[in-house]
Amino acid sequence: MTHPIILIVGREIVRLEGARGLAYGTGQTYSQAITRAGGTPIMLPPISDLAERIDSLLNMCDGIVLQGGGDIDPICYGQEISSSTVYGVNAHHDRVELEVARQAALRDIPTLAICRGLQIVNVAFGGTLIQDLDDPSHKATYHGVELAPDSLVAAAMKVERATRCHSWHHQAVDVLGQNLRVTGRADDGTIEAVEGTQATWLVAVQWHPEDSAETDSEQQNLFDALVAACA
Repeated sequence: MTHPIILIVGREIVRLEGARGLAYGTGQTYSQAITRAGGTPIMLPPISDLAERIDSLLNMCDGIVLQGGGDIDPICYGQEISSSTVYGVNAHHDRVELEVARQAALRDIPTLAICRGLQIVNVAFGGTLIQDLDDPSHKATYHGVELAPDSLVAAAMKVERATRCHSWHHQAVDVLGQNLRVTGRADDGTIEAVEGTQATWLVAVQWHPEDSAETDSEQQNLFDALVAACA
């Protein structure tokens, strides 16, 4: 039995118990959901110089998860910071993840992009973001998402309306990137899912399926579908 290698770009973290100095890490729930799906998660540390080696590094993996995190520097999509709510900007994260997203698309590597990951994909494809929704209904809450019936995300989740999506974001897609299509929206019209139109399996969701995947089969199905697409 093969276990596809799923790459996750890590995060700079302030402290790791038992480690000297600053550290790199990922959220445990991402790796746990990948493992339940039959994949093997590995972490790529967000070191800017590694952006130049992404092409060769991707030879070692079968699929990619772009995880959540802080905001993308608006300069990456041709804007200046226009909201005081922009937070967690990290040039190392931006550089490595944008390059991973671009190279994965060129190689048609199955990719699941989550929250910030969706925004990375949109920016990598030339899109822009709403810097602040100014809407608490998307922060720390569960809500439904209407899915396009013919979409990869609907096929993966096995529903046309995802009922309990854990939303934790204050930004969203504004101008959609090239070769992407909208495949999911919240009831207020906010874009919650997109997919690649020229990719075999590129699914990006604005919510956090990893948060409830252990007990919610709809959310776990996204990771199962990613791993299946890698086989």
